[in-house]
Amino acid sequence: MKIYTKTGDKGTTALFTGRRVPKHHIRIESYGTIDELNSHLGLLRDQQMDAHSKEMLVLIQKKLFTVGSILATEPDKDKRLKISRISQEDIALLEQEMDQMNENLPEMTHFILPGGHTTVSYCHIARTVCRRAERMISYLHENEPVPDTLLSYMNRLSDYLFVLARKLSKDVNADEIKWIPEKLD
Repeated sequence: MKIYTKTGDKGTTALFTGRRVPKHHIRIESYGTIDELNSHLGLLRDQQMDAHSKEMLVLIQKKLFTVGSILATEPDKDKRLKISRISQEDIALLEQEMDQMNENLPEMTHFILPGGHTTVSYCHIARTVCRRAERMISYLHENEPVPDTLLSYMNRLSDYLFVLARKLSKDVNADEIKWIPEKLD
């Protein structure tokens, strides 16, 4: 099977159902950003970190393929998609993981500047791409329904990536630089 089909040469692509839409359609932008996020998570997973965090990233990457598949399917044709959906349990797992990581982190008193170590920076980049994906999915949801659990999962995932960045900072002994606003005279 060849990778190239030439069917997109005129600026359109097919949804899972076969319907052709412009490549700039918000649905395509949404799952394209999920794909971008997944690639950033792969890069993050390739860094030195504890085995549990790597396992969680693999699980999240698999869930993002589910998210992408849901987004590539028109809501009224949803029953044609024969895969599991994003569940409340998936959201709860992210929350449990954040709670466990937070137990060992210093209390946050200020915003933190992204950076301090390459691994931490990769995590922050993934977090910001996740937020962009969330914004795009939210925009799509205004015109075509998206499952509420999908929106919640993306919101929680960006939070998870923030907490993971803090954990990774601690693990590599990177300084968390606080943002303290300059006062006006």
